Amino acid sequence: MTNPSIPCSALQRLPGWEDAACELLHGGLSNRTWLLTKDDQRAVLKIDKQTREAPLNTRAQEATIQTAAADVGLANAVFFEGDGLFLTAYAKGEVWSVTSFEEDRNLDLLGRALRRVHALPPAGRTFDAARAARRYASAIEFDEDSIVRCVEIIDSVGAPHELRLCHNDLVAENILATPDIRFLDWEYACDNDPLFDLATVVEHHGLDERQATQLLDAYFDGAGEAQRAALRKQQQVYGALLWLWLAARADTTQRELRQVAQRLATSCS
Repeated sequence: MTNPSIPCSALQRLPGWEDAACELLHGGLSNRTWLLTKDDQRAVLKIDKQTREAPLNTRAQEATIQTAAADVGLANAVFFEGDGLFLTAYAKGEVWSVTSFEEDRNLDLLGRALRRVHALPPAGRTFDAARAARRYASAIEFDEDSIVRCVEIIDSVGAPHELRLCHNDLVAENILATPDIRFLDWEYACDNDPLFDLATVVEHHGLDERQATQLLDAYFDGAGEAQRAALRKQQQVYGALLWLWLAARADTTQRELRQVAQRLATSCS
């Protein structure tokens, strides 16, 4: 039975899925998401709430990037894109959580998978951390000192010296074990410093020095220590962006902001 919340016109624009059963899924800040089921097939449909703007990809850009990743087993296939609709294959698997990073085997798998992501064709669009920072900052109406500090951190690191296709949103919920690793939600994916992806993993999930080294070694075939200082710079970029993004959101708690600020201060010391 079709979920009454989903626009009937949306299903009618999806060839082969017009009479699919629909289940509303949780999550999605800029879109609403449904699980579609027809016979023995399942797919995930995202319907955008509004026009997408940088630093997000357009759905057409996202489809191109995700299709390239899907072709080598790093993402789920894209079935349809257009008119604010984005339909992708559904894959069974275990979505990672914070505890997944506690296992060295998982860090090794992730490091090798990220090396494959960064070998994909470039997107042709460069991630502009400074622009994203100022966009988030413009929506914040408190703690001017922290805003200035975060923008200064990002500006001080400057543009990437090496550009590779990056996912740019490697939180645990976007990593799927099938059992091989696939990555979900490529909406921020574009060309960036490849260490930004590793820094996101380390900084967002509070990995310690040993775990960071484990991930670096997996990515660089045992030669990760030489990249530790460069990784720390990207941790600072991610931490500053994360603070600004959280501060710009109405549902962020002061406790969350303090935790990110403390972690950022540590990475900058």
